[in-house]
Amino acid sequence: MALLVIAACQLMVVLDITIVNIALPHIQRSLDFSTTSLSWVVNAYTLTFGGLLLLGGRAGDILGRRRVFIFGVLLFVLASLLGGLAQNSGQLLAARALQGVGGAIASPTSLALISTTFREGPERNRAFGVFAAVSAGGGAIGLLAGGILVEWLNWRWVLFVNIPIGILIALATPRWIKESERHPGRFDITGALLSTVGMVLLVYGFIRAAQDGWGDALTLASFGAAVLALTAFVLVERSSRQPITPLHMFADRNRAGTYGIMLCLAAAMFGMFFFLTLFVQNVLDFSPLQAGLAFLPVSAVIAIGAGLTSRFLPVYGPKPFMVGGGILAAAGLAWLTLTDVHSTYAGSVLGPMLVFSLGMGMEFVSLTLMALSNVPVRETGAASGLLNATQQVGGSLGLSILVTMFGTASGNEAEKQIPRFLQQATPTERARFQHTGELPPPWADEVLTAGVSAAFVMAAIFAVLAALIAVVAIQVRPSDLQRLQGGTGLGPG
Repeated sequence: MALLVIAACQLMVVLDITIVNIALPHIQRSLDFSTTSLSWVVNAYTLTFGGLLLLGGRAGDILGRRRVFIFGVLLFVLASLLGGLAQNSGQLLAARALQGVGGAIASPTSLALISTTFREGPERNRAFGVFAAVSAGGGAIGLLAGGILVEWLNWRWVLFVNIPIGILIALATPRWIKESERHPGRFDITGALLSTVGMVLLVYGFIRAAQDGWGDALTLASFGAAVLALTAFVLVERSSRQPITPLHMFADRNRAGTYGIMLCLAAAMFGMFFFLTLFVQNVLDFSPLQAGLAFLPVSAVIAIGAGLTSRFLPVYGPKPFMVGGGILAAAGLAWLTLTDVHSTYAGSVLGPMLVFSLGMGMEFVSLTLMALSNVPVRETGAASGLLNATQQVGGSLGLSILVTMFGTASGNEAEKQIPRFLQQATPTERARFQHTGELPPPWADEVLTAGVSAAFVMAAIFAVLAALIAVVAIQVRPSDLQRLQGGTGLGPG
């Protein structure tokens, strides 16, 4: 029962990253988001989630993990209620950011609770296996559940669904999970705030550039403020006795390379889900449920890639899979750049998705292993938390860059399509265009597809960069292979 409670929380937090993706076109129409600003529905959650993840884990150590776990779950429930009731874009984004805070508190604490609840050995290993399976499968479940909820109810239920689940988790936790021992320490709140604010400003700068251009004063001010905040963050972490981000983790070239690879691949992955969701619903006219089903092969092939990689890692080491995975991901994304308004799911979307997913499955296993390789046991939590945070922040930052590419390309295409539309439009269509500023299909489809294709070009570049980092930075030593073959610990005690 304790494992069920912990796994249910992790499923709720992971699921929320993708469940909203399917609802994006409906949220856009309901709350009047532009396509570029729509990415904030994803970024508002992932930025606060990734930015505060390490602080959330630290809070559990100092204040007691069960107490912090319940607080994080209830905060997530409250934010989900507020998001479901949102009447405008600002209210929804504030609720999504608050969801990220709740997730950042609950998620690392739930993983730590496994260590304190289950005895070391086969029992704890099984628990970690269930936790990992839920974390990996949550994305697929989120896409399918989002499709069902939007299709049968409406987009607000992708947020409301968290309320009964979260309340049941909060009620069951005191009954089945014991409180952990508290460890004295201090919170690096300054570091957490500086890193989160710096990343938000950086992401805002890219999205602002997509809407108002690179010469816009507010765009430049955002980038300048982001540089100041992130520089201050590094200085604070270097001088802190208990930093939220242990900078010495980056001293090992393999680990630093792993974080760089995850940063690039997360950018590519978030972009693929975001733009393909818009494409299949707006251009291919898939219903939300059809869109959710369309993405199921992604998780299946990721699982296959991860399983094969786990089997052959002890023989070949992680580097071939890190390089090969990046190349496959880049190939899949490059293939997606060929999509146009005449594309079909079976002919133009499914194949590249499967190639991309196989590469990502190879990457997930090898990146996790390399991030924890040669890390003392007392620092494995920090190392794994930093990898998770890198994934969330990389996804947000990368998505904002891809949105900038999308905005530029779709704006250029709109300049071509508007004269064509005005030549053929009826007086009613012209009047509607003057009122909304939005082109109707098929001209809108041409604009969207041009932007999506350009975004996939940049996503493919991110994946190529990940493969290059793996080639240059990763060095697998004979001792690493011996450890993999012998099944001994990941690092010194």
